[in-house]
Amino acid sequence: MPRLVCLLLLALSSAVVPAAELPRSAPEAQGVSSVDLLGFVQALDAAGDAAVADGLHSVMVVRHGHVVAEGWWAPYKPELRHQLYSLSKSFTSTAVGIAAAEGKLRVDDPVLKFFPTEAPADPSAHLKAMRLRDLLRMATGHHGEPPHLRSEPWVRQFLAHPVPFKPGTHFLYNTPATFMQSAIVQKATGEKLHDYLGPRLFTPLGIEGATWEESPEGMSVGGFGLSVRTGDIASFGQMLLQRGTWEGRQIVPAAWVEEATSRQVANGSHPDSDWDQGYGYQFWRCRHGAFRGDGAFGQYCIVLPEEDAVVAITSGTRDMQRVLDIVWKKLLPAFRVVPLPADDVAAGRLASKLGSLQVPLPPAGTLPQGVAGRTYDFGDNGAKLASVAIEPGADGDTVVFVADGREHRIPCGRGTWQACDVAWAGMPARPAAVAGGWDQDTFTLRICFIETPFVTTVRLAMMDDEVRMATENNVGFGPVKQPELVGKSREPGK
Repeated sequence: MPRLVCLLLLALSSAVVPAAELPRSAPEAQGVSSVDLLGFVQALDAAGDAAVADGLHSVMVVRHGHVVAEGWWAPYKPELRHQLYSLSKSFTSTAVGIAAAEGKLRVDDPVLKFFPTEAPADPSAHLKAMRLRDLLRMATGHHGEPPHLRSEPWVRQFLAHPVPFKPGTHFLYNTPATFMQSAIVQKATGEKLHDYLGPRLFTPLGIEGATWEESPEGMSVGGFGLSVRTGDIASFGQMLLQRGTWEGRQIVPAAWVEEATSRQVANGSHPDSDWDQGYGYQFWRCRHGAFRGDGAFGQYCIVLPEEDAVVAITSGTRDMQRVLDIVWKKLLPAFRVVPLPADDVAAGRLASKLGSLQVPLPPAGTLPQGVAGRTYDFGDNGAKLASVAIEPGADGDTVVFVADGREHRIPCGRGTWQACDVAWAGMPARPAAVAGGWDQDTFTLRICFIETPFVTTVRLAMMDDEVRMATENNVGFGPVKQPELVGKSREPGK
């Protein structure tokens, strides 16, 4: 792991203003109650688990094309891009619609048409029958997701996977199917998905600095991997609400938006689940006449045509349905048919709440006597962590880890967030904001990886000459708790 390079907190404070930023408005001018909006934001803030920083990172509400509420849970900020995970899929679908309008492809094209050299020697009848439309609506005929191992080309892995069902007959959420849409766009246009969308979608919407991860073949991943700002998500949703128009220009065909966001396939029957309301072309149907794109751990672009509204959310939450329930229960009542009288008092309270949102900070106590200067050594462990020490400082302590034979210093803000790049759990150094402090004999370290949903909380409990280290992530695709490590105090001078 590379040595940690600490940055000044000021480096994160220079805002980047999108070229096509949505206009702002007082909520009441757009027929939205500030009182109800405040209840909505309070409910979002209370959701999750403060002990592990499970919760929201940003929210933006748009009504009649105007932003009426926006807030970021510090240390997250408006100018920071955030990983979208599967919300990326909705952008990929939009690229397919644009390419179809340009005559580069058709949704009824067979998938194998685009990959004559990557196809199996003897493709099955179901694979031959699979169309681009089947990729779009997650009805490829697979029984399980094809693998996408980094060691092999993803296109070949997809085409080699068995297709036991007739395409179009079975819904299966299938991220590799979205990658194949990206691959088809690249084959049909000669440009990577990310580059193709640049002048056609990103630039018109004012989306600047978007990044997209790539497959082993050098193709945009499509099904995940896109990172943009919260305001970019809101602009994308507003464009969809406007049936593909932006600033008087049709940038996505209206017919495509209608088709892509309509129910194309059944995916369940539970009336209270927003994952059982039908699926379009990489968009989920929702209750209350809405549709959305969403991504793992709570990345949302929710479009409410009946309310002429859009909600953009980024988060790191374990309960995505709970967030949607809050939207339906707390936000929907805020919308009115006509403008409301100005309510400066309520609007002021809403603005105050939005401006004070924050990921829960650890305790802000100072270093107890007897701990300064001590180094605690760990035995063999899967984390390859050799030792830990805590160095006191005037404005915050520094946690010093030795892992894989290298020293890593993490400066912690005390009662505030300190920006630095952090290498953690075998990952390369990434932008982060860190806080830490003492509560009696336990030091809590919290690391927000500010361009991702992930927050890591480490608790170091000092007991006589021993330290017990407990690590937990707010969210994860596997176990979020790591095995506890026990370290012994090193003798002075060693």
